[in-house]
Amino acid sequence: MTTLVEAVDLVKVFDVSAPWLNRVIERKPRQQVHAVDGVSFSIEKGQTLALVGESGCGKSTVARLLVGLHEPTRGQVRFDGLETRMVWNSFEGRALRRRIQMIFQDPYASLNPRWTVRQIVGEPITEHRLATTQGELAERVGELLLQVGLAPADMDRFPHQFSGGQRQRISIARALATRPEFLVCDEPTSALDVSVQAQVLNIMKDLQRERGLTYLFISHNLAVVRHVSDVVGVMYLGRIVELSDTRTLFDEPRHPYTRMLLDAIPDIGMTGRARTPVQGEVPNPLDPPSGCSFHPRCPLASERCRVERPALTPWAGIGVACHAVTEGRH
Repeated sequence: MTTLVEAVDLVKVFDVSAPWLNRVIERKPRQQVHAVDGVSFSIEKGQTLALVGESGCGKSTVARLLVGLHEPTRGQVRFDGLETRMVWNSFEGRALRRRIQMIFQDPYASLNPRWTVRQIVGEPITEHRLATTQGELAERVGELLLQVGLAPADMDRFPHQFSGGQRQRISIARALATRPEFLVCDEPTSALDVSVQAQVLNIMKDLQRERGLTYLFISHNLAVVRHVSDVVGVMYLGRIVELSDTRTLFDEPRHPYTRMLLDAIPDIGMTGRARTPVQGEVPNPLDPPSGCSFHPRCPLASERCRVERPALTPWAGIGVACHAVTEGRH
């Protein structure tokens, strides 16, 4: 299969220091957060990679790095062989933006309340000159609304006249307007109730099948991830700790953190399997632990875990960053 998207050792550091005068008066040093700390993965054309993890682990920052909303501190994003950082601000960047689109988390905040649906969905079509007349634009917007389960007559209504699920469908129609190849979906169903989530996810699966779309899907809901993804990357404090195909990850989780996340899912089948609830709190990203950042919460932590940070290494057909797994202590 062909690799469409590749992240190579991505790092994003944010400066969260107090203003200069406060630092001088209070004698405080500069403070930096490593929101993304050496993330690497690749996504095959037509497949879905899901990134999961607790809030604040860097999933959304990875999404913004991929679509060019943030610039990486270090590392590369490659799309179809092109290094995107070299392209975004050039003439070729326009064509690249047409091929990569994003669906945001909050359908209430991501749509302009003063615009009609025709303006919202039509803006990328006009911007990229994909329609030449108003009639052609209206026809194209109507087609897109039909594809996401809405009616062409909805194009003259405003966002406040729709429910949350319908607004997210409008967001999907807007993302599809430029006929993209790659969609970055940042928790697109987390603000919706369960029945509506299923409808939106099924629309996204159908569109992927029909158009051969490639997805990066970000979520903290593992039940959703199991339904939509081909490959799963588990993130903890800015790093990927396990990278595996979906079936292997859910059937044989290796990393202790992955096991904790899976044990937190309600056991509807009442299998009687021993379960360990998620222990402890996510450490302060301003002051991360030494060695493996998960060691304060890990039941398998050893002295090596406290001093040496594990790299994501191939192990039994998957990628895992855990000394306990590679030493056979799991």
